[in-house]
Amino acid sequence: MFISNPKIPNPDEALAGRFEPMTLTDRHYLNGTTLKPPFPAGAEQAVLGLGCFWGAERCFWQLDGVLTTAVGYAGGHTPNPTYQEVCSGMTGHTEAVLVVFDPTRISYELLLQVFFESHDPTQGMRQGNDLGTQYRSAIYTFNEAQTMAADDMTGQYQRALNRAGLGNITTELAPAADFFYAEDYHQQYLAKNPSGYCGLGGTGVRCIDSVGADAT
Repeated sequence: MFISNPKIPNPDEALAGRFEPMTLTDRHYLNGTTLKPPFPAGAEQAVLGLGCFWGAERCFWQLDGVLTTAVGYAGGHTPNPTYQEVCSGMTGHTEAVLVVFDPTRISYELLLQVFFESHDPTQGMRQGNDLGTQYRSAIYTFNEAQTMAADDMTGQYQRALNRAGLGNITTELAPAADFFYAEDYHQQYLAKNPSGYCGLGGTGVRCIDSVGADAT
């Protein structure tokens, strides 16, 4: 469905969904780790939306310190939606990546840096030619520390974008709620289909430099 001016529906407008969760093979295609809780002791989670989740997931599974990744739907109203329902614009979800990581090996701040540099967070309800509420930029946080880090990194990147003459960040920042796993064939899609579609494209603006100061 092509929507010229996509808007997130109100809860009473959203599709009803279903009680049953998506049937899922609970193993990461690349490394065999579990996609669902319980995760290893000490592991932390991040949920990030940066456009089509096929390419977005690949941005994170290759990072040292990331234990597992999965794609799904976040930030919406419809329980256990299907891909077709999300693409209709009537669930309120965005396509998102669940990143489970070891904070002793990789920081949440570095995940945010990869997040911002891997897409254009100024485009509202789209990424490039991908138009719809399911392509909006989003950060869903699990605790106050993550919220503070996300707010700080957003400010840093906005200043870098300003210096580059680019627009305002439209990334949604909200507490994490339900993450609904996407269908099995979406999981690690670009590992299974190396020549598959990836519409991600960053701004070319760096988020932070090597010593942590925001830079262009």
